Amino acid sequence: MAFPFALMGVFASTASTAHAQSDDKATDSKGSPAPPPSSSPPPRGSLLPNPQDDAAPSTPSPPAAGSVDPAADQRELEAQGRQRPVADGLVGSRSQDVYSEDWFSRIRPVLELHGYFRTRGELFHNFALGRHDGANNALWPQPIDNSFVPVGGNANAVSLGLCGSNPNVAESCQDKTQATANMRFRINPELHISDNLRIMAQIDMLDNLVLGSTPDAYAMQPGSGSNGYVRSGGNPYAPIALFSNTQGPPTAGVNGWRNSIDVKRAWGEYMTPVGQIRFGRMPHHWGLGMMWNSGDNIDADYHSTIDRIMFTSGIKALDLYFGGSWDFVSSGPTNANAYSVYGGQPYNTGNLTNVNQWSLFVARRTNPELQRLQLSRNQVVINGGLYAVYRSQYLDLAGNNGVTETPWTFGSGANSGTNNGLERRNAQIFIPDAWVQILFKKFRFEAEFASVWGNIERAPNAAGNNASDTKVRQYGLTTQTEFKAIEDKLRLNLGFGWASGDPWQDSLQPQTGPNAFNSGNGPVSTFRMNPAYNVDLIFFRRILSRVEGAYYFRPSVEYDFLRSPGGQKFGGNAAVIWSRASEFVQSPGHNRDLGLELNLSLYYQAKDGALNDDPDKLGGFFAMLQYGVFFPLGGLNYLPNITSANTPGISDWSTSSAHTIRLFMGIVY
Repeated sequence: MAFPFALMGVFASTASTAHAQSDDKATDSKGSPAPPPSSSPPPRGSLLPNPQDDAAPSTPSPPAAGSVDPAADQRELEAQGRQRPVADGLVGSRSQDVYSEDWFSRIRPVLELHGYFRTRGELFHNFALGRHDGANNALWPQPIDNSFVPVGGNANAVSLGLCGSNPNVAESCQDKTQATANMRFRINPELHISDNLRIMAQIDMLDNLVLGSTPDAYAMQPGSGSNGYVRSGGNPYAPIALFSNTQGPPTAGVNGWRNSIDVKRAWGEYMTPVGQIRFGRMPHHWGLGMMWNSGDNIDADYHSTIDRIMFTSGIKALDLYFGGSWDFVSSGPTNANAYSVYGGQPYNTGNLTNVNQWSLFVARRTNPELQRLQLSRNQVVINGGLYAVYRSQYLDLAGNNGVTETPWTFGSGANSGTNNGLERRNAQIFIPDAWVQILFKKFRFEAEFASVWGNIERAPNAAGNNASDTKVRQYGLTTQTEFKAIEDKLRLNLGFGWASGDPWQDSLQPQTGPNAFNSGNGPVSTFRMNPAYNVDLIFFRRILSRVEGAYYFRPSVEYDFLRSPGGQKFGGNAAVIWSRASEFVQSPGHNRDLGLELNLSLYYQAKDGALNDDPDKLGGFFAMLQYGVFFPLGGLNYLPNITSANTPGISDWSTSSAHTIRLFMGIVY
């Protein structure tokens, strides 16, 4: 597992996760792009000089004695024009001489394009686990074409009466399966102005666009009130979806919720003699990615992006790096609505509503070449670091916490006035995050531990508008253990993760309003790992969307049946994930055992592709077929008082297994 790219800049690489995207460009011992062989010229636009530029211009041979050449004068003038003067007054050219046109060509910015294209087809079967929960408290919402009886509802609540062989006879639709496919084209442009200065960005096109979701028979328009967008008038050439002829580009407010192109990140990097400066909107990653994860994995759906100004320096001889940043988490209200496409600069209208954040980090990351040398000599390599974040907010927008409340005046003990729609928070949290990596021969152990510790002076409680004092006490831990054998073809892994739970909550999922803060009954203690930190296919990744208020054990085995030095490989892996609730009261059945999941995968990587020069890295064409099954245990059952209510129409209160099949195809460049 590599050190976080987002915090270490040129000193380190991104943290590794299963099938993570890598930058596989050839580099020299200093980490710079390695020059091409001397026998071939550098690519167009390269900063490297072309050896052919140093060759002296050829001069025409004089005519033979006694011969007359009418064109001799013209050739001599052309040869003279190709010659360049030098400092010593001699005619010729020397390799150390640089002229204006050569100088400008050598500093011209170079644009590199990296990224990936992916398409994923997925099938979800019975992700509701056979439960009868209503839409407001379901772990996974029922498919809209599946008829069921919700707890506390009546037998006809979701009985559609649309299906069956006879359209005149009401028959409910039964369908527990959802099939979908999506795509994404990601471009990571790098504009290199010089060896020390560059601009980076991340642009997604058709980001997770559901295939078939923008046909010409479908359009949207803004609705009234809280309806958001509603379907607009139909296309007379495609009055129903059955007659659709083409797909249109998604356009927010017309045929979708998002536009075709999303610019997600853009930042600048400048290497000074004493360290690197980064500024802009950039990826945020640390350690294993449990707390902050850049989401650069080709199969990721979430990411951590931050607006910040950061400085990183270090002592290269000790492989020690340190730095800090000023982060812009939330600016509160702005006056952006006062400006238009014709220009103007919007600004923050109140500093006290800002969520301020400052961070410091120190870490040791061994030079990759030295690390390989030490491991070959059977030496132990230890990497690690500490990342500390302080965050505060004094005022907030009233009602910005999920509950409708009247703005409150501090010290009065009662509501008075509007206070410009502001609400007192006076909140501070401190987040330390420690990461360690131990390497020995073919063995790797890696761990990350984080804590969220703070206090919210004014958080909504059951009354909705009374002062309260709420503490935040959250803890998370994740470990990865890996052993490689048989020329690294075999990889044995053991993963573990723990996220603290909350004894004052009755759900693993996040709550809104006063319930989000335990209504003042106790500290907010449910820790939630980053959703880009994936450990399975069904329960944590889909049903809960992340590891939260639970712990898991994950043994796995992976083997490459085919593995070539050119990067081609074909293999498979299997993993078993046992999940348990950290606090039993948060599980629906008040039992710690949540479920047991089995994941199986087959993967193939082709040998073509500029990045595909190392079988341990992802590049070129990549395909994967996955299957997962989740068996719910006692923690996901119903409590006896619910089943004894005997809701009409429900005779079976047992849960059932969920299944998924995934087909993944991608190209990494």
